Amino acid sequence: MTPRDLVIRTLPAFGGWLAVAALALPGGSPPRGAAVALFLAAGPGAALVRICAPALGSRPAEGPADRDAAFDRHSDLLEQAMLAVLLSVCAVVLVSTVFIATHAFSGERVLLSLTLLTTLAACCPSLRATPAPGTPPKTRRTSRTPRTPRTPRTRKGSAP
Repeated sequence: MTPRDLVIRTLPAFGGWLAVAALALPGGSPPRGAAVALFLAAGPGAALVRICAPALGSRPAEGPADRDAAFDRHSDLLEQAMLAVLLSVCAVVLVSTVFIATHAFSGERVLLSLTLLTTLAACCPSLRATPAPGTPPKTRRTSRTPRTPRTPRTRKGSAP
């Protein structure tokens, strides 16, 4: 894993912990509201989309017949951005509903729970992509395929 991959992977979790730290600011301050709103709008979803990104990118984008070369790249970025926002909103609604149902709702609890969820998602490995339809499958070794005989291993220092 390169340092760039590590930064991309941990950026949503860092944003969540920054939003939790912003709770120490005065109640109506604009930096507090901006940090919390930005994290709740995109943080949890971005972490979840990062897990699913290889699987999302395994199928090419469909578009008009006379599209330009950058259509696929821009289409994938737009898809991931919209998915991140929608998954974040879904996570906020789901966590808030759980806390309301258990009579334990507070903004701090929701924010902390989503920050922990985002941190957990940042630690998860990405999903593997499945091949697109029409791609020839990889050949697998079956029990009917004969194996080449292996030479027996000897201990270190002993003669064969």
